[in-house]
Amino acid sequence: MEEFHFQNCGAILIGFIVSIVLIRLSYVLYWSGRPIRTASQRVSTLIVLGSGGHTAEMLSIVNALEKERFVPRIYIAAGTDNMSLQKARVLEESLIQKGEISSNKNMKEAAYFKQIYRSREVGQSYLTSIYTTLVAILHALWLMLQFRPEVIICNGPGTCIPICLVAFIFKVVGVRWSSIFYIESIARVKRLSLSGFLLYKLHLADQFYAQWPQLQMEYQKAHYVGCLM
Repeated sequence: MEEFHFQNCGAILIGFIVSIVLIRLSYVLYWSGRPIRTASQRVSTLIVLGSGGHTAEMLSIVNALEKERFVPRIYIAAGTDNMSLQKARVLEESLIQKGEISSNKNMKEAAYFKQIYRSREVGQSYLTSIYTTLVAILHALWLMLQFRPEVIICNGPGTCIPICLVAFIFKVVGVRWSSIFYIESIARVKRLSLSGFLLYKLHLADQFYAQWPQLQMEYQKAHYVGCLM
């Protein structure tokens, strides 16, 4: 009889916890994508870079940002991608030279450059990628705890998935509310990239943008913004 009582209490407790999680999840999904008021004029911004065209597109987007508002900027690239971070450093140095960053703020205060463990290398088997993805999620967790960005901007590299997943979990548990802005790569005309597809279907992105009208017609929750390059 006593054992039955404990089992009953355990079931009630589990049901209560599940209900709380579902209510909080519904709250996060409802408010995701809606304007969040902030008292601060500065918004810490995490920018995910990817090899090749991803970085060129992303740096073009960064160029269009209000530099004094979206600061500090935290640039993240895969551990095997040194070129992207180098390009980001060159951009930040040029902003100082052009005076777009105020003289009382040096690059170290305005920008950070970090690498994250890559969840899956090109050609890597899906079986071994389970382990590397878990490692990447743990690394993303550490970076998110370190910087706690208010805004995350990404445009397709697989590196963004662990970061966006951790950011969404942080929203649900109340650690930090990071608004995720996903801009699908200009190379994607009719179909989403794998990263874009996952963020779209799992409702992880607060705002989802497409650069081609054909893509927006296929994925109607996306916003068509034209070509950004």
